[in-house]
Amino acid sequence: MNALTERFVGTDTYLCPPDLAEAVHVAATLGRPLLVKGEPGTGKTCLAEAVAEHAGLPLLRWSIKSTTKAKDGLYVYDTVARLNDARFGDRDIRDIRQYIRFGPLGEALRADQPVVLLIDEIDKADLEFPNDLLHELDRMRFTVDETGDEISAKYRPLVFLTSNNEKELPDAFLRRCVFHYIAFPDEGMLKSIVQVHHPGVAQALLDAAVKRFEDLRKVGELRKRPSTSELVDWVAALLADGLTPEALEGRLPYLGALLKHEQDIERVERGGQRQRRSPW
Repeated sequence: MNALTERFVGTDTYLCPPDLAEAVHVAATLGRPLLVKGEPGTGKTCLAEAVAEHAGLPLLRWSIKSTTKAKDGLYVYDTVARLNDARFGDRDIRDIRQYIRFGPLGEALRADQPVVLLIDEIDKADLEFPNDLLHELDRMRFTVDETGDEISAKYRPLVFLTSNNEKELPDAFLRRCVFHYIAFPDEGMLKSIVQVHHPGVAQALLDAAVKRFEDLRKVGELRKRPSTSELVDWVAALLADGLTPEALEGRLPYLGALLKHEQDIERVERGGQRQRRSPW
């Protein structure tokens, strides 16, 4: 079932490029998970939030760790709680169902309405995780082994997967996904993003800030280039202290809002000292 009754084109706070909106539409139409890659800070996670807001659907989040197993997303059997009740409580421990804790994927499959499911940073898990997850997403049902109950989805959730390319995903998994790579925003889109978050920013300051930001991203051998979210935070700091475009012509203020490694900050500051006429 297509949970999007109206085609997603973005929201007031999420600017969605046409190619990304098309990918969302295709994934919703086909009932396939949408796998989204891109630099950190390009809006991968926020996409699922924006689609859920647009469609008026609940959003379930599953943040993946290196130890995560696919079954964890379905349910866990809380044996510790049952043992404690057996020793200290007065609850009837023969009813195992009261010790079943459903995970985000399990909740999505047993929901009484369509939901948006965000599986964030899928590439952090081990190599078997994507294929195990694919099995559950294909079947849209699972069995609680401890009780024998079978859970079958009434509605296919709209699934978003994000990856930071920490490891390659299996081809069998990729074949069953709709894929989209979010390119880093160009100058015009960067300005639009900043204006969404800071609608009162003066055009001169906006132009100067985006120019310095783009120059900073061009500095070679940075461990982590600044992202759009860091640009938004940086402009917030500039506005809070009432800085003018002229303040950005010399030493870059609040550099720690943009760069998150001391080696990167030292590299940029050394470059600025060597060539004052250059942006760096």
